[in-house]
Amino acid sequence: MRTPEQDAVTRRIRGAGALGLLVPAGATILPATALADPAWTAQVLARRARSQRTTDRRVLATTWWYSASSVLVTPPLAGLVAGIPLSARLEDLTVALLPGLVPIAAVAAGGSATPAPDLRASLAAVVAAVAEAGGVRERPLWAIATDSLANRLLDLGRAVGDPAAGTALARPLAEAIGAPLPVPRYEDVAGARFTRRASCCLLHELPSGALCTSCPRRPPAERRALLERAARHW
Repeated sequence: MRTPEQDAVTRRIRGAGALGLLVPAGATILPATALADPAWTAQVLARRARSQRTTDRRVLATTWWYSASSVLVTPPLAGLVAGIPLSARLEDLTVALLPGLVPIAAVAAGGSATPAPDLRASLAAVVAAVAEAGGVRERPLWAIATDSLANRLLDLGRAVGDPAAGTALARPLAEAIGAPLPVPRYEDVAGARFTRRASCCLLHELPSGALCTSCPRRPPAERRALLERAARHW
């Protein structure tokens, strides 16, 4: 699955495949509107329970949204960074899943140069579906969405050689989307920029999981020490 507009964007972004802008061979393709269906989402959570080795709906819903939100926002954010608008409307997006129902990529048609209204509508629709399917509150899911937005703009900025330019887009975009989406935050540690997380992905609650390096549940001093270590690789 490809579109001319997204092909033009990928030519401007180094490592587009790793960022989820190219659909890998063998992936399952579905319309992004499926993500806004509570019944479909509930089936996904039930099917992922075996591979994730948990029946906790809160954990299943949160970890699903953690990966799905990152994939969902990537095309319109890449369009912003590349200067070639890509749509944020669910109706204009196609999502690719790896075996095990793992979101891996998304493809968009051309879109508006001001994607905030469509991003808000799409995020609201999918957050509502995940909250209903998982029996969770919406506000923590919006916090995950803002971290996905922040992370992707940072990744895209790095991919075009200008992390500062990518991250500079985060605050005005989030403010245009509006509450309940928190404003993204960043911190510079040892010369490298990281997202200052507003959410917890709950991956540490899976049997094989552990706290992420930047998890807000970590004590600040411990988190900073881990980020300093990670900064050496940038």
